[in-house]
Amino acid sequence: MQTLETPRLLLRPYTSEDAGFVLDLYSRLEVQRYIGTTPKLMQDRSEALALIEAWARVDDGTCGIWAVQDKKGANLAGTLLLKSIPASGPQRAPSGDTEIGWHFHPDSWGRGYASEAGAVVLAHAFDAGLAQVVAVTNPANTASMRVCTRIGMQHRGSTDRYYNTDCELFTADNPA
Repeated sequence: MQTLETPRLLLRPYTSEDAGFVLDLYSRLEVQRYIGTTPKLMQDRSEALALIEAWARVDDGTCGIWAVQDKKGANLAGTLLLKSIPASGPQRAPSGDTEIGWHFHPDSWGRGYASEAGAVVLAHAFDAGLAQVVAVTNPANTASMRVCTRIGMQHRGSTDRYYNTDCELFTADNPA
C-alpha cells in the first residue's frame, strides 16, 4: 500500500502494533454510533488484530485502509478508507462503486484531520484513474457530511443503494 502524506499527517498501512489503538477506537460508542445499522463495539485485542488483517486484504494498489498518524506527535488519529462499497440486498454484493470514509478518535476531532486525510486519499484515487468516488453517511452524522463537502464532494440526496439502509450520498468525479 502506498504511504500518503499531508503537511501534518502520515497515512500508512496498519500493523499488528496498532491493535491497541484499533481496539480503543472501535470500542467507543461515539465512534461506532454512525457505522452500520446497529453499532457493534469491539471487545478485545483479537478482534482488532483480525480487523487489521482484513484491512490488509483491501489493498489493491488503489484501494486500502490507512492508519492516520499525526506527524508532530506520532500519535494515531484515525482510519481512512478507500474501498469497494457493497450494494443493498441480501448478499451485499459489490456495487461497482468505490467508497471513501473515515473514522477518527474523539481526541482528534475538531482538528481538520478527516478533511486533510480525506482530500489526499481522494486525490490518490483520481491519480490512480478512478472515475468517481462515493461517500455515504448516516443522515444524523452532520460532521461527516461537512468533511465530504470540504473535500469537494457533492451532496446527491438520500439513497438506499448501499449497506441496506438509508444514507446521505456524496460523490466526486475525477477532474481529469
